[in-house]
Amino acid sequence: MLSTRWLEKRRQHWTRLEELVGTRARRSVSTLSPAELQELALLYRQTASDLATVREDVTSAQLAIYLNQLMGRAHNLIYAGRRAKPKGIWTFYRDEYPQIFRETFPDTLAAFVIFLAAGAAGFLTALGDPGFTRFLLGPNMVDSIEHHKMWTQSIVTIKPLASSAILTNNLTVAFTTFALGITAGIGTVWMMLLNGLLIGVVGEACWREGMSLQLWSFVAPHGVLELPAIFIAGGAGLGIARGLLFPGRLPRRASLAKAGARSVRLVLGSIPLLLVAGFVEGFVSPSNLPVPVKFLVAGALASLLVLYLSKRPSNAAPIAAEISMPELTPR
Repeated sequence: MLSTRWLEKRRQHWTRLEELVGTRARRSVSTLSPAELQELALLYRQTASDLATVREDVTSAQLAIYLNQLMGRAHNLIYAGRRAKPKGIWTFYRDEYPQIFRETFPDTLAAFVIFLAAGAAGFLTALGDPGFTRFLLGPNMVDSIEHHKMWTQSIVTIKPLASSAILTNNLTVAFTTFALGITAGIGTVWMMLLNGLLIGVVGEACWREGMSLQLWSFVAPHGVLELPAIFIAGGAGLGIARGLLFPGRLPRRASLAKAGARSVRLVLGSIPLLLVAGFVEGFVSPSNLPVPVKFLVAGALASLLVLYLSKRPSNAAPIAAEISMPELTPR
């Protein structure tokens, strides 16, 4: 049972948090001073720890409900941040997104390694068992490759429609890969394994028929944007899984909310990559441009992407949702 002394000591912090959330901040954290922002972040972390303690006491159910509601209001305020403005969107893509990408790069790298390992496994398996290729790709696609025909030729005749369909598919894959992070990362890992396996098997089938140049000259122009976007989505999903499985000192719900907020921004920021990749895949990749030109386009896009993601903001401002303050002992 919680002691009266502990409750009296903590109640003043809850009252102050309620004041900041309900009176001072109103609908936006922009109304708070820098000192009050720091206080809000500290009280939020403290109350999260208090809520975990209160939940252990079965006689404090009503207090747990009150704190949970207070945490919800504070969470919505902190994670909502400022009202969206065109300038804010530009600032996000110009400064914040490259910073978020670098901070979460280990997750993106992990997704890439899973994809690469699956691709290598698919290539080697297909190399040793041609029947596996037909099983995975289907007879129609295998027959096209064996007759030295690229299955992508149909895109050329319906470019606008194909580009739209490609974009929709890419967005679906990216958001599914990201959302499946809530399955403790199992679904995200499966999506990375499946996509890597497919590209490995396709690569082996085309190599076997002497069509590697045709394949990679098709994949390269859009793949230098599409594949990184998929890796980023995979990293976002793994970030959610990490927040769920390894909450650290935070309550699991708060840890998941924090990881989710960052992962959402990470995957949403990759949408422009998929937009450009869908356009390139519909109009450039299947075109009759000379192969060197296609690889030149791929190199230019890849270079621009690297320069963008490695760009450091001139004035790095902290993001409200990511304010990290030291925690006080809950008792």
